[in-house]
Amino acid sequence: MKFTKLFLTAAITAGLSSAVFAADYDLKFGMNAGTSSNEYKAAEMFAKEVKEKSGGKIEVSLYPSSQLGDDRAMLKQLKDGSLDFTFAESARFQLFYPEAAVFALPYVISDYDVAQKALHDTAFGKDLIQKMNKELGVTLLSQAYNGTRQTTSNRAINSIADMKGLKLRVPNAATNLAYAKYVGAAPTPMAFSEVYLALQTNSVDGQENPLATVQAQKFYEVQKFLAMTNHILNDQLYLVSNETYQDLPEDLQKVVKDAAENAAKYHTKLFIDGEKELVAFFEKQGVTVTHPDLTPFKEAMKPFYAEFVKQTGSKGETALKEIEAINK
Repeated sequence: MKFTKLFLTAAITAGLSSAVFAADYDLKFGMNAGTSSNEYKAAEMFAKEVKEKSGGKIEVSLYPSSQLGDDRAMLKQLKDGSLDFTFAESARFQLFYPEAAVFALPYVISDYDVAQKALHDTAFGKDLIQKMNKELGVTLLSQAYNGTRQTTSNRAINSIADMKGLKLRVPNAATNLAYAKYVGAAPTPMAFSEVYLALQTNSVDGQENPLATVQAQKFYEVQKFLAMTNHILNDQLYLVSNETYQDLPEDLQKVVKDAAENAAKYHTKLFIDGEKELVAFFEKQGVTVTHPDLTPFKEAMKPFYAEFVKQTGSKGETALKEIEAINK
């Protein structure tokens, strides 16, 4: 049970009494991100605001760096009620609903405004939120921007032609593999922990990640070219276990919801401001930043969109059409 009964410890010393009160609700927030990440900073803000606005009734402890398992494991823990809060990208729900991969199709989500509308304004997005709640046992509290993936390399990328044959490290995810494949690179799945050394030794020619990750992992030390390919936009959802949320009285539900929305705004600002500053930072480190024409990159992805629709049927087709309509 999340609820811990209020207790009072009284000690009388020299005629004085003192009382120590515990929080009514001791809750856990698990995440993959480490303590130096923007996600962790935003989660800290969330925990602080929840404690303050609840008058100390809710205490949220943070468990970063996959201490409680990966995101798939933590989503299951939310459903089971053994974990209270976690993060997950919208596209990650393709684990349960293949059509949710639409959120990560390269060049489909053009900016964060589109990402928000895709999740909250389309029939597809609204249905997904409802299924998350009814079938997976999680409630969506808020959505934040979590960076846009760019491409670093050991040679300049001035156009899509420069991608040809580029041995590009990507995570073992269909959409990232497709990005590399369809723009002409050689997709090379590899564990994240191995990437720095692989770049340093030229075992791979490049990698793709949000700029904050490039800085945090110091990939700029071993990659002297950065292409602003803007191929996949990442969001981050603040999720709460239904069991936890329903256990809270309405006033505390509102505290949690408001805090998550405020934390998401801060989360988004950290990434937007950070990306602006990071381009200049990388240039100061001797990295050459290029801005290739992205129209050919988008065109190259069309066969993959067709493949996505073939695999996901009418649900995927509808999702893609609804999101593409937002971009127009």
